[in-house]
Amino acid sequence: MGAARRRLRALAAGEGLIRRPSRLACVRVLVLYDIHGNADALDAVLADPRAADPDAVLVGGDVVPGPFAGETLDRLSALAVPVHRVRGNGEREVAGAVGAPPPPPDDPAAVTAAWTAAALGDERARALGGQPLTVVLDGVLYCHASPRRDDEMLTRLSPAERWADALAGVDARLVVGGHTHQQDDRAVGAVRFLNAGSVGLPYEGDGAARWVWVTDGEPELRRTEYDAARAGARMLDSGWPEERSIRAALLEPIDPREITRLFEGMAAG
Repeated sequence: MGAARRRLRALAAGEGLIRRPSRLACVRVLVLYDIHGNADALDAVLADPRAADPDAVLVGGDVVPGPFAGETLDRLSALAVPVHRVRGNGEREVAGAVGAPPPPPDDPAAVTAAWTAAALGDERARALGGQPLTVVLDGVLYCHASPRRDDEMLTRLSPAERWADALAGVDARLVVGGHTHQQDDRAVGAVRFLNAGSVGLPYEGDGAARWVWVTDGEPELRRTEYDAARAGARMLDSGWPEERSIRAALLEPIDPREITRLFEGMAAG
């Protein structure tokens, strides 16, 4: 085991998460965002030779809600390297569903959060809400949507002013986020912002799982092809109550430009 991995293990054993900047030589980080209970997509990425032998795994939020939430969480917990976690809006919403009144049937976010919380059980679901908004690992700042909110919508079409406002005060050279399920790589002033895309529900038009590999603070956007249609069908067969996103991402992938325009319209109000 290399010195970098030993250092990561020691830090993880002490706090469970690394929240302060640290510079470690030749650290390889496998970065996974927006899995959404798609255990098949996660398995495909973990089996990809390019994802082999990381020193750490960074899970950037929205492992849940999803149809195979328990299986997905179990796979991540069983990894042989330190796993560092950021809270997404999905984790917050699932935790918030514990003990809450039944959701209105026309609110898919609330319905899927309640479904997932029931599947996980109260204790496991509630614990998800305690994950941090941001994690700094090897000098890279990881967040789910933006460093200030777990649900801020920043898209490929967002104006420069909104990007600058969202990243104001950030002193990290590289920020990695997700939330929109679309990979992106841009400069915002002195900050490089990378959207990792989605492992489980990518809105990229082809169903392939998206992820990031970071070596010594330098990121590479990556994709893994697998049988996404089969995975989507299995998710719906589980009784999952929300069909539209699975169909748009995996079964009948929508043109990503249409998704981007939709999200940007939501962000603009």
